Amino acid sequence: MRIHLTDDRRAALRRAVQNHFTSEFDEELSDFRADGLVDLFVRELGPPVYNQGVRDAAAYVAGKLDDIEGDVVEREPPA
Repeated sequence: MRIHLTDDRRAALRRAVQNHFTSEFDEELSDFRADGLVDLFVRELGPPVYNQGVRDAAAYVAGKLDDIEGDVVEREPPA
């Protein structure tokens, strides 16, 4: 897995998964089972979500670069 979580982030996600299962399914998950789900989510959802963020950022920057000519280029008199 190329996406690494800090210990604090992993613990927060583990608690979120455990709380979700408790509130939605009335089932308590051990830390081991919750960590397994966190690993699954990061492995399966992490790359596509990350890549979409990169694509969105690249499209935003490309749009700003397209606008730069109109924002900073001075008009030249006709030749």
